[in-house]
Amino acid sequence: MNVGTTSSSDLSGEQFWEKVRAAYPTQQPLMNLNNAAVSPPPVVVEQATIDAYRLVSRNPDVNMWSKLDAALPSIKQQLAALADCSPDEIALNRNSSEGLSTVIFGLPLSAGDQVLISEWDYPSARAAWIQRQQREHITVASVDFDVMGSDDEIVRAYEEAITSSTRVILLTHMLHWTGRLMPVKRICKLAREREIITIVDGAQTFAQMPVSFRDLDCDFFITSLHKWLCAPVGNGMLIVRESRIGETWPLLAPFDPAPLRIDKFDHWNLGTYNSALQAGIAPALKFHQEIGPAKIHARLKELSRYWIELARDIPGFTLHTPLNADLGAVSLFSIDDVDSRKIEQELRQRYQIHVKYRQVRHIEGLRVSPHIYMLKSDMDAFVSALAQVVQMSGG
Repeated sequence: MNVGTTSSSDLSGEQFWEKVRAAYPTQQPLMNLNNAAVSPPPVVVEQATIDAYRLVSRNPDVNMWSKLDAALPSIKQQLAALADCSPDEIALNRNSSEGLSTVIFGLPLSAGDQVLISEWDYPSARAAWIQRQQREHITVASVDFDVMGSDDEIVRAYEEAITSSTRVILLTHMLHWTGRLMPVKRICKLAREREIITIVDGAQTFAQMPVSFRDLDCDFFITSLHKWLCAPVGNGMLIVRESRIGETWPLLAPFDPAPLRIDKFDHWNLGTYNSALQAGIAPALKFHQEIGPAKIHARLKELSRYWIELARDIPGFTLHTPLNADLGAVSLFSIDDVDSRKIEQELRQRYQIHVKYRQVRHIEGLRVSPHIYMLKSDMDAFVSALAQVVQMSGG
């Protein structure tokens, strides 16, 4: 279904988003409010992937390498247009974790070089840096800041943590724990002025909101395409600043002699893989562009604000995500004196609503992340169920 053929004047408000919803597979038996983990693809993306897999089955060796792979340059061009970078800076892989590991283990560092991370960064990325510290004796330092603090306070925390030994800063664009949008552009500017390499984990921002690799001015940008772009599960993207490609080692040794271009990071270095999954990227991009990145971002913010405003009337409701202009599709809440894990269980078992329990440092609660195939009526049902669970729990 071509959602782009219907103008806002033809369908207003929820009517337009009902049409978008009809373009997705029916979500059952659970209402998926954990799209920050993985989102369903539109039906057209699902069908393109199935068709590609069937094509592979007919003549695997020829149809994978000669036919499906022939579309990859075009796919990279389309991704580059959306991400504001060069196609020659894009490598395709399986997910953000793989992209992060590629960069973390591929950067040339020496004993004593310092890397700055935070306790809010993704656990596997933190673990990868700790592994390098244990094996190669680099220094990994953690930047401490209040996740509910101001952008100025966060930038100041990173600036004060930088030393003469700092070589790399890992930054999470949007914290997957709480949905806090970080002042990444400002920190990247600080780093560039000091010739420090920056790695931006954009798993939660790419396709949720307009993102420009050039504007962020980072050295590496990593994301998954199965979250907000709604490409098939098993697709990720790594963007590498052209000047960093030659010095960065690939995670997996290439079949041919390692080229000095972006190809050395592409996931055909895995050996034989399911290349049919990549056939779903182009229709996912087309679907995304038909609606429009700005319109998608506005809708996701609208859905989050809508359910939060309703839920604020529930006794003990506490939001752990700043309620400001940067609020996106991901947010974390808790109910005072009520076990969040019990709420998660009751919502799922009694009301077939899936949210995600998250705990990091002193914060714990339930992560809620709607997507564009969801309606305000879904948010009404969620908040109504939440209120009943809290009431039954004595909250």
